[in-house]
Amino acid sequence: MPSYHEVMTTDFTTLGTAATAWDAMAGKFESLRTTYEKKVPSTTTSGLWLGQAQQAAVPGFAVTRNEYGNALVQARAVAALLRDAETLFTELRGKVKAAVDEAVAAGMKVSEGGNASFDFSKADAATANTARHDPGLAEVERSWTHRIQQAVDAFEEADHGVKLALVDAVTDTNLKDGTFGGFNGSRPYPSLAAAATAENMPEERAKVADWWRSLDPVTRGILLEEQGDALKRAGILDPAYQWRQADPGAGGFGTEEPTAHDAFLLSQAEAMMVGGDFIGNTEASRNLAHYLGGSGTTLKLDIDRAMSDDGSFRAAVASDISNHQEQWRQEALDAFKRSGGSPVSIPVETNAVGGTFEDRNWYLGVGSHMRNVSGNVSVVPDAQGQPKVTMDYQVNVWDRYNWDAGKETPIGPMTIKDADMARLHAVGLAREFDMQGTSSARQYDLGSADAPEVATGDPGRDGTRKDPARGEEDNR
Repeated sequence: MPSYHEVMTTDFTTLGTAATAWDAMAGKFESLRTTYEKKVPSTTTSGLWLGQAQQAAVPGFAVTRNEYGNALVQARAVAALLRDAETLFTELRGKVKAAVDEAVAAGMKVSEGGNASFDFSKADAATANTARHDPGLAEVERSWTHRIQQAVDAFEEADHGVKLALVDAVTDTNLKDGTFGGFNGSRPYPSLAAAATAENMPEERAKVADWWRSLDPVTRGILLEEQGDALKRAGILDPAYQWRQADPGAGGFGTEEPTAHDAFLLSQAEAMMVGGDFIGNTEASRNLAHYLGGSGTTLKLDIDRAMSDDGSFRAAVASDISNHQEQWRQEALDAFKRSGGSPVSIPVETNAVGGTFEDRNWYLGVGSHMRNVSGNVSVVPDAQGQPKVTMDYQVNVWDRYNWDAGKETPIGPMTIKDADMARLHAVGLAREFDMQGTSSARQYDLGSADAPEVATGDPGRDGTRKDPARGEEDNR
């Protein structure tokens, strides 16, 4: 834990000197790797050395060659961190000094411990006398001391972050490279700031996508490489778009007293709900059951099932991707080029657009809705170093379950007027609610200009309105 005195007196240029030494070490490791590649592995392929010992040596030689490469990566990572630390510490010390200068300008003096007190030696007699009798002087001194300490605390936090970053840089986390506690060949983050941000993924899913978008392309590429599946489950593919109800629906809930006719309308709705199950319109029946249940809570839509049931919906999603894929592909390739060929990832998202399900079940259950596609386009080098472009994405749908006056809906032998169904909300016998759904994560190869094919996916198991959790990921 650095003190105020240490912050103000430490020579940070030694970090730059150390970084130069680490770079020199990296150069030596590179020379050693080149020499090793030229002279050692060939002894097992020249034909002059045969037998069990030669066969046993081959995998060991490969491990050693790999370790030289890992040592090279590790040395360069440490050098970069040390240079970054020198810049960061110098900047933060400047902020501490600025806080001290402001305190001095306000009539304070600052001790070697960073404590501010009124500087009577620089005040005239009248000012000094006033200060001595000022009951608020102690609070002013504490305020300046606190301000200086805040700047020191920021330095301390950065110092701790540098320590963690250096430990990470020299820790071998690959348990499959033939070594235990060897050199770390993982790609380093672009900067200390990027490393700090990468280590602080929010716990709340609602904040994860914003955190993901705040990262740089190389940091995203590193994180996807290390923990891609877990990050997708955490919500990095979630959209930035925030849906809002487009119209007021039937207005306030329970604002009118129900009548006998309303009880009759409720019985018709319940009959329609049962009939929906009977004829296979299980989504429509399930959503109607939620309406009549009156909780008003958001209902989760099973978008994987919708994509399986409704070909027009799949085609619309494919069109959404096709309209943007060349732009996304080029943006990702540009980021890949700027990275020097390191894997990168960029977040992408289509504009939210309106659509209407054509499948009868989904038309009755949801009808018109808003949808968009959100995800990431990633570029990694293939075996020849050429860019391979892929897209991980999910399909998002939003709607409000309400009934529009002036319409009517034929369901089997019955025709239901939407105004009658909407009235059930007004008299408190049913309640409108939001609907939202997200498909499972999918992947698409953006390496060609062909229009994307959106697969039907897994529709999950069958279920009725009595199985409302059927579409949820852990209950499909």
